[in-house]
Amino acid sequence: MAFAGDRRVQIGIENCPMLFTRDEWPGGKNLAYAPAIWRRMFEDIPAKHFGLNYDPSHLMWQQMDWLAPLREFRDRLFHVHAKDVRLLRDRLGDVGILATPLGYHRPGIPGLGEIDWGRFVGELMDIGYDGPVCIEVEDEAFGASLAGRKRAVRTAGRFLRSFIAE
Repeated sequence: MAFAGDRRVQIGIENCPMLFTRDEWPGGKNLAYAPAIWRRMFEDIPAKHFGLNYDPSHLMWQQMDWLAPLREFRDRLFHVHAKDVRLLRDRLGDVGILATPLGYHRPGIPGLGEIDWGRFVGELMDIGYDGPVCIEVEDEAFGASLAGRKRAVRTAGRFLRSFIAE
């Protein structure tokens, strides 16, 4: 932290448990997945250049409030991912929340899932967030090709422009 701070580098940990395959079960590969942990993390490492890469979709598939933490951690938001999620409720009812998450949810580009982007962007504006909002493409509907990823970014960008001023 001191090395980064001396060089004015911000360190933002993404709030993803990194729990997607059986070899990551149980627990995942990232401890910083929930507000209760962030409080402890920032208490133990109070450096102002230590914060979050906030992705609302990770809180959504964990069945957590994806808006409330924005206010509490407003000073620790260094980067925001624009990624949506579709909860597969029939699968969730079959495998439960303790299954690997890809068993009951699908990542998507903004506008093709359950995140209310008007509320999310409105909250970012209310707290004065002026950092990057980056489209994260993990949507299988667009395929794994470069052309598909480009189409996903264009589609998500058109959708988000109605909420984010240029």
